[in-house]
This record gives sequence, structure tokens and C-alpha cells, in this order.
Amino acid sequence: MWYVYILECGGKSLYTGITDNLERRFKEHKSGKGGKFTHTFKVSKLLYYEICGSRIDAFKREAQIKGWTRKKKEKLIKGEWGKRQ
Repeated sequence: MWYVYILECGGKSLYTGITDNLERRFKEHKSGKGGKFTHTFKVSKLLYYEICGSRIDAFKREAQIKGWTRKKKEKLIKGEWGKRQ
């Protein structure tokens, strides 16, 4: 099972990523070991996640979400935007 997730980071920035273990990956981000962006802009909370069928599906969905505007991402987080729109 793979996940696509969105984190809130310092300065209210949003970070989108994928993982096969959401709890472990969140802990890595919180400890500053999750990646360059989340090391620089400290993670405050997990805002959103969805389950994907495979790593490839998760990677494609991550790319799609990363291409969206902040406003569209916020709608997804609030449940105002469908998962596959």
C-alpha cells in the first residue's frame, strides 16, 4: 500500500510526497531527516493523505497534486475537491 500525503511546514508552506509507511515517513520529516525541504521548513502537521494502489499510482498522483495551485490543494485537503478530478 502506498500513500500520497500533504504536510504543512514552516511559513504555512505545503509539501507533497509519497511513502509506503505514512507513520514512519512523518516521523522522519518531523526529525529533519525526511528531505531537504522539510529539513529547512520544519513540518508542523499532516494535513491530508490518500491511499494509492501502487508506487507508480502514488508517484503519478503526487506529480498531479504538485502541479496544482495552492488554492486547489487546500480544496483537496478540505474535501471540497474530488480525489480524481
